[in-house]
Amino acid sequence: MQRGVCGRLTSALRGTRAQPPAVAQRCVHASVSRPSPDQSERTWEPPRAFDPALLEFLVCPLSKKPLRYEASTNELINEGLGIAYPIIDGIPNMIPQAARMTHQNKKQEEMEQH
Repeated sequence: MQRGVCGRLTSALRGTRAQPPAVAQRCVHASVSRPSPDQSERTWEPPRAFDPALLEFLVCPLSKKPLRYEASTNELINEGLGIAYPIIDGIPNMIPQAARMTHQNKKQEEMEQH
């Protein structure tokens, strides 16, 4: 799926004269085919960090609202719904079932029950 998105992005960028955003340039660069190293040649790589520039494009799949990156927990937070999406190896897991409820939302629910 990523190659399809990057392919469309590459095509769109070729028709523009403006300098594309850094995220788009990385996506285009990543779509270039490279020979894959054989298993014996691979070296250990540290986990990838999340690129905060992606926040320009990412929204909550449930509310379609912007997300906030929380570096201490490595999550994307939707403060309105009180949910947090995990980021694994620099890749946000935007599947709603993978999100966790944040502590703030639990406090609000407790207050409403009393």
